[in-house]
Amino acid sequence: MKLKQDKQAATAATMKDVALKANVSTATVSRALMNPDKVSQATRSKVEQAAIAVGYLPHAPGRNVKRHESRTILVIVPDICDPFFSEIIRGIEVTAAEQQYLVLIGDCAHQNQQEKTFIDLIITKQIDGMLLLGSRLPFDASKEEQRNLPPMVMANEFAPELELPTVHIDNLTASFNAVSYLQELGHQRIACIAGPEEMPLCHYRLQGYVQALRRRGVTVDPHYIARGDFTYEAGAAAMEQLLNQPTPPTAVFCHSDVMALGALSHVKRCGLKVPEDMSIIGFDNIALSRFCDPPLTTVSQPRFEIGRQAMLLLLDQLHGQMVESGSRLLDCELVLRGSVRALQVK
Repeated sequence: MKLKQDKQAATAATMKDVALKANVSTATVSRALMNPDKVSQATRSKVEQAAIAVGYLPHAPGRNVKRHESRTILVIVPDICDPFFSEIIRGIEVTAAEQQYLVLIGDCAHQNQQEKTFIDLIITKQIDGMLLLGSRLPFDASKEEQRNLPPMVMANEFAPELELPTVHIDNLTASFNAVSYLQELGHQRIACIAGPEEMPLCHYRLQGYVQALRRRGVTVDPHYIARGDFTYEAGAAAMEQLLNQPTPPTAVFCHSDVMALGALSHVKRCGLKVPEDMSIIGFDNIALSRFCDPPLTTVSQPRFEIGRQAMLLLLDQLHGQMVESGSRLLDCELVLRGSVRALQVK
């Protein structure tokens, strides 16, 4: 019922409402939305934010006015170059195509340049819904303003403050189990190459690492925790930092396969062997993890299914069904390959 009221409110909003909210004339609103080059950047931004706030959705050329839909979905990706997202996007696109929906991809790695484009798509009703593969909206919007945005679902991440339906795995438990496996093989000096501190999933994965150590009575050494940005280069740099410790670790748990592959490469460049001298566990089970030398032990996420389930939740909303916010947890598993072995007592 609440969703229906929000839609009615959005339909009822007029250009005059936008003008009052932005404290400009209706003529300025018209120019800002239809001929943005004729107004300043500051005015355009103010009008766009006001349009979202009041729920003003002007008709866009070529869309299905009768049914008020464009049959187009916007997927916001934190970094399109990260191979982790490919299978999630494929799950989204296959499921969307089955219902005759088109998928647009927005790359947040260039958010400053893209922010206006995302807002334009929303205020001109060129998209019916959004799928967020990261933990943040690609533009600033208050809780009140979010109610006037198209239906949204989050996949992969979990950010309770956004109050969105979310499809993801239990990152804390997955990390706990991976580190526990290393402990069962006799490793005590276990390091962690963590992702960016501001990402919720990295927080949960780091907590899983810490809890596994503490359960065995191992003191958490901050020098054994290095951070990276999910790139190969970051993984290599983090491994260099760990190998330079007075007492290097014998095993490393990485927050992503990409960083694990960078770390593995650096170990080999240093003349060391994996897993004889260093055991490495990754996270995600991207395709490359099977083909490196040695093949990478990793936490396998059901990435295609994450994308499919997220798209199905969004379709439910678009078809008028009430969808509750909160987590939909999918199972994951530790895939054992050649990059890990039991600690050899020397």
